[in-house]
Amino acid sequence: MSQNIDAAKIYIIIPTLNEAGNIKEAIATTQPNTNIEVIIVDGGSKDDTIEIAKSLNVKVISSSPSRAVQMNTGAIAATGEILLFLHADTRLPIGFDEMIRTALQQPGIVAGAFKLRIDASLLSLRWVELGVNLRSHFCQMPYGDQAIFLTKEVFQQIGGFPELPIMEDFELIRRLKPIGRIVIIPTPVLTSARRWLQKGVFKTTLLNQIVIIAYLLGVSPERIRSWYRREKFKRI
Repeated sequence: MSQNIDAAKIYIIIPTLNEAGNIKEAIATTQPNTNIEVIIVDGGSKDDTIEIAKSLNVKVISSSPSRAVQMNTGAIAATGEILLFLHADTRLPIGFDEMIRTALQQPGIVAGAFKLRIDASLLSLRWVELGVNLRSHFCQMPYGDQAIFLTKEVFQQIGGFPELPIMEDFELIRRLKPIGRIVIIPTPVLTSARRWLQKGVFKTTLLNQIVIIAYLLGVSPERIRSWYRREKFKRI
């Protein structure tokens, strides 16, 4: 590492698109912590997302509306040692900064993420959490809603997020695994249940698995994204 991780600054990069209902709370969970900076990368929000973020004295920049592009844009703007990619509907645990610095000091660790908890009381979502956390722990395959973190040095080494319309987090982790271990911090982040509640827990889980299988079978991310969007907007 180019500097002592104990003293490394953490840049929290949050891609947004019409997240006025979430962004204030997401930023609130980053505070107060030592030596961190929040970068909001907005993809063209039509609501009050940008105004709310600016009122909270965090850096706001713009890019084209693609999560991968937005996160790469934020990484370029970050000048520190550690990058943390946070979805706008995910909340960080207290003390996340020290957990991250401690994790990245372990030998052989190149990246990490947090255990997942979903913000709803449905029993079916406890099974989703269990599946996600088992996959993350045993397969070292966390996804973006688990707040992926790594050093900027490693991020640049693997070329950042592949600028795909979907599956960018999956592919990032696949690129990381050959170069080192991915640690899962046992303290969970709390993510919104909205995407499971919109389509139903079973349908959302099934769709997610179909997307992964299609991607691994070589179906183009553009085609997968069109399927996903069509299903997303079918709800009554």
